[in-house]
Amino acid sequence: MNSAERRTGSALAAIFGLRMLGLFLVLPVFSVLAGGLPGGNDLMLVGLALGAYGLTQAFFQIPFGLASDRWGRKPVIVAGLLLFAAGSFMAAAAPDIYWMIAGRVLQGAGAVSAAVSALAADLTREQHRTKVMAMIGASIGLVFALSLVIAPPLAAAIGLSGLFVLTGALALGAIILLFTAVPPAPTFRAPARASFLAVLLDAKLAKLNFGVFALHLMQMALWMVVPATLIASGGLPGAEHWKVYLPAVLLSLALMVPAIIAAEKHGKLRPVYAGAVALLVCVQGGLALMGNGLWAIGLWLLLFFVAFNILEALLPSLISRLAPPAAKGAALGIYNTTQSLGLFFGGILGGWLVKSFGPTAVHLVCAAVGVIWLGLAVRVTAPPRPAEQVSS
Repeated sequence: MNSAERRTGSALAAIFGLRMLGLFLVLPVFSVLAGGLPGGNDLMLVGLALGAYGLTQAFFQIPFGLASDRWGRKPVIVAGLLLFAAGSFMAAAAPDIYWMIAGRVLQGAGAVSAAVSALAADLTREQHRTKVMAMIGASIGLVFALSLVIAPPLAAAIGLSGLFVLTGALALGAIILLFTAVPPAPTFRAPARASFLAVLLDAKLAKLNFGVFALHLMQMALWMVVPATLIASGGLPGAEHWKVYLPAVLLSLALMVPAIIAAEKHGKLRPVYAGAVALLVCVQGGLALMGNGLWAIGLWLLLFFVAFNILEALLPSLISRLAPPAAKGAALGIYNTTQSLGLFFGGILGGWLVKSFGPTAVHLVCAAVGVIWLGLAVRVTAPPRPAEQVSS
């Protein structure tokens, strides 16, 4: 990549990361702290509040992507970040669980993921687009890992309300970064409707879209269980959860690197992808059957982070490489929509399962979803490696 592409990729990854950091900061602590709100004793409502963001994201990802085709990427990204910040401040001021749900809904209305990814595609050459998409995808895994480490002590210091204020401030900071570090976007035409339909019905992309749905469903459902499990089974108060998260996160970042190198440099994409999905299934089964005790929980969380980080880097890269060249924006819009649906249904499903059947049911249902995903992953079509594309 040239210097402009490296700057573009780094800046857009940072914008994506700032927004996602604010979202992820509440995950490890929300199910516990939301119980202090009026109405927060109903785990179904807590799960709805956690997942409501994903529902509105699902509705607005494609419209925001299409709007960015018509009115430009940057104006749409700014509008989305402002909506996201407004929802964050509403959630910070929420007097009860119902206002918290409303704040999360407004947060989700700022659905800029597809527009940011499309801007990255606009500003990079074809042979380097996968690298930039992978940078953005990897930033999600990195900020998720960071949030798990810093969220518990931050929550202890500033509370749930303070976390949402910080989330809004990070979104406003992302707007500043957008105008100071990202080059102007070129003008372009909206993709033809036929291209959108072709992408929507493409079987190869549909398998990947189910994958990101399943990944984020598992992620959201897991965080309806893990904080309370660490307190009940591990005997660890919320403010000290970083003692489990920090070593697990640091080790997972080291362990994911060889897998990414094997997938991208040595042409082992299919076994690495399927192996990461299989690891998720093992993690869910392990937490269901052997998830008691601090060391056991820490081990399974380490393996979860390894698989999650690998898949968060591979999935958007695969989408960008398998999508038709003229319809990458449409493909990314659909991808982000299914991701958001996973967030929504993960929160709802996790809350309902914990309330009705207990924490073990969450892990068993997530394992079943993972098995379905694994059946699709072993048949994924590996695209040509970037070097082959350039030479052809």
